[in-house]
Amino acid sequence: MASAAAVFRSTANQACALKLLRTHAYSHAAQRIRYSRHKNQQPQHKEPSIACSFEQSLTPTDISVHSGLQRNSSAARLYEDALCHEPDTAISSTGALIARSGKKTGRSPRDKRIVEEASTVDDVWWGPVNKKLSEEAFAINYKRAVNYLNRREQLYIFDGFAGWDPKYRIKVRVICARAYHALFMNNMLIRPTQQELADFGEPDFTIFNAGQFPADCEIKGISSPTSVAISFERRQMVILGTEYAGEMKKGVFTVMHYLMPKAGVLSLHSSCNEGPDGDVSLFFGLSGTGKTTLSANPQRPLIGDDEHVWTESGVFNIEGGCYAKTVDLSVEKEPEIFNAIRFGSVLENVIFDQNTHTVDYTDKSITENTRCAYPIEYIPNAKIPCVGGNPKNIVLLTCDAFGVLPPVAKLTPAQAMYHFISGYTAKIAGTEEGVTEPEATFSACFGQPFLVWHPVKYAQMLAQKMQEHNANVWLVNTGWTGGAYGIGKRISLKYSRAIIDAIHSGELEKAQYSSYGVFNLQIPKAVSNVPAKILDPSQAWEGSTQEFGETITKLAQLFQANFKKYSDKATSDIIGAGPQN
Repeated sequence: MASAAAVFRSTANQACALKLLRTHAYSHAAQRIRYSRHKNQQPQHKEPSIACSFEQSLTPTDISVHSGLQRNSSAARLYEDALCHEPDTAISSTGALIARSGKKTGRSPRDKRIVEEASTVDDVWWGPVNKKLSEEAFAINYKRAVNYLNRREQLYIFDGFAGWDPKYRIKVRVICARAYHALFMNNMLIRPTQQELADFGEPDFTIFNAGQFPADCEIKGISSPTSVAISFERRQMVILGTEYAGEMKKGVFTVMHYLMPKAGVLSLHSSCNEGPDGDVSLFFGLSGTGKTTLSANPQRPLIGDDEHVWTESGVFNIEGGCYAKTVDLSVEKEPEIFNAIRFGSVLENVIFDQNTHTVDYTDKSITENTRCAYPIEYIPNAKIPCVGGNPKNIVLLTCDAFGVLPPVAKLTPAQAMYHFISGYTAKIAGTEEGVTEPEATFSACFGQPFLVWHPVKYAQMLAQKMQEHNANVWLVNTGWTGGAYGIGKRISLKYSRAIIDAIHSGELEKAQYSSYGVFNLQIPKAVSNVPAKILDPSQAWEGSTQEFGETITKLAQLFQANFKKYSDKATSDIIGAGPQN
């Protein structure tokens, strides 16, 4: 690498040169770093060059090979390019690349489209989640993206894998115009070895990220300047009008959510860890339920924090990294995430001190959805390779702000399917003007925006896996007890942790149970280190018996109304496993 002084002399843009001078130490450190998916592998610096076979594999995509095209560049090189060519880019005091995603600071689910094709039309769960786009409209989007990308002086390609199990993994190629996007996917996909990269060949799926260029709203099926479209037949994804990097991550997951069930294995939006004896647990839960917190356990290595597949032999992580929320992050609350924010990581849309470059994680002036993408090996107790055996315990997390669901209940297979399809949690009152009571939120399979098949298909596969491997399923409420939000209080984290510990120790498998009310749930009579009173919400309720009855009936009716959407595919056993009033 050229010295910082030489870079300064040869760089016309003085601001860019100054940035490189400031980060010279990071660049030298980066030369000693080579991300590997195997622990204890010796560091390597040499970057694979674009081989002839790679150029041939680009031919079907209409992307031109030129001197500004980089393939699988190092973090150091991507840092330099981002600092030179991307406004508002900087390096944090801990060494992470700070990037801005432009106007879009989150996913755009209303602009997501799936191409209606003869080969897949009967597979897709069409509706608000999967809106149709014609093949002609997708072709226009594709041409628009490729033309934009071919006009960029700097163009980045990252080739990596989705899935740690070689039997089921797919080869993914990302083509983008921002170094930030290339580094992001370097972290989120599984990074190939030099030999794997040399033998990569044609990808199974390609992402064309032209997010800086808008979509054409005049095209039928395109409703805004933003378009995120997937063609399963062409094995392509085209992004226009949004620079939010999370679209690529979830695009890959959407593809796996289609391909894996088609191959007879179950894709899951969950976190996963493994105990000392090899016992694997899956955790499902929407935002705010405690999924990240409760699945993080120094005594249980992390297999993955977000996306997995359950095969005939066990589970594997789809990703090579983590994409963690950083709002209000502190070393005291989440030390593993805090310490993973270092060289090679990407911080999105955070505010930092212009002098010290110290990030203020409490500052939400750009967005509350501040995040960091980092390789999974940055987590000290990550299990690499990220694979495990068949799960013994499945935990469905909810944050019930109505205060009527128990802290823990053991579910039958039919109940597990019902609550898995429902994907319930609640928003708390007071977060918006005029909101005076809890608001129920349902997201099918705890990841509705990424489903491709009907939710019942995923639920049936989950039930089959449960029965084949004798897995226990638990509903764990981390929400309110003693009353609804504003009256009761949040279940203490130490009690939720004690419940998870009791699940893992086998205590709850041997416990005595009693039937609970309208939801007909089986609740334990005792759990170590948890007050017996809170185990039964009707006993913990501080208001009148009538008020409790009205509240639980209201929540039951919300469940029933939501589940009507799935009644066309759900069996009577599944429907009957829900609340009855």
